[in-house]
Amino acid sequence: MKDTYIKELKQVEPNNPILIEGLPGLGLVGKIAIRYLIKKLKAKKFAHLYSPHFPYFVLVNKKGNVRLLRGAFYFWKNENGQNDLILFTGDSQSQTIEGQYEIADRMLDFSQKHNVKTIVTIGGYRMETKDKPNVFAAATDQELLDKALNAGAALSNSGSPIVGTAGLILGLARFKKISALCLLGETRGYLPDPLAARSVLEVLKTTFNFDADLTDMNEEIVKAETMVTRLQEIEEKRALQAEETRKEEDKKTTYIS
Repeated sequence: MKDTYIKELKQVEPNNPILIEGLPGLGLVGKIAIRYLIKKLKAKKFAHLYSPHFPYFVLVNKKGNVRLLRGAFYFWKNENGQNDLILFTGDSQSQTIEGQYEIADRMLDFSQKHNVKTIVTIGGYRMETKDKPNVFAAATDQELLDKALNAGAALSNSGSPIVGTAGLILGLARFKKISALCLLGETRGYLPDPLAARSVLEVLKTTFNFDADLTDMNEEIVKAETMVTRLQEIEEKRALQAEETRKEEDKKTTYIS
């Protein structure tokens, strides 16, 4: 395999579709959000994306079978709205700069093929927060940005880089005449963060007027917060032990005057 390519598993006929992308990144915000939508909406997989720019190992399942790292496209028919959804997530982002551009470009070509006029990318924004995470928005056009802001997002800080596929798609979308929006949820970044993912999904479904019950995310959020609490307790215990060790060493120190 020398180039990134997309293998379609079956044909779909989407109606005015919106493509929503969420790959692993800070807090896994994008991947958690997309995986939840896939499960909740019962979206169907219809294509795989393979690339030589993904990490060089395979994944092994419970039966011992292996597969390459890949991305996957899912389709959801919106029976009650104007826009069907194409959802994209994957095992990894590209590990090379060239690969980041190549994968983003292939995704945009794929979007054009399926008459996608709007793409949304989802990611994390590193920030310690004790309250409900904010969602920051950036877009290629003012109308799309205003819709996100009216749905509860905040304007992304000027000069803040959006790294990886989530950012490059916005930058390259102009050349394909596709509107693009990026939604970034505040996250600590070092652990999976379903709370940030839920904040993004709340803005997303209001912006594009589709229904997705987010109640089932509460259990994931509780588990994540429990893990954070445990790590904080471990760190506090480690700090106390280090302080006790330092005091003991000070007592043993002999000063010669």
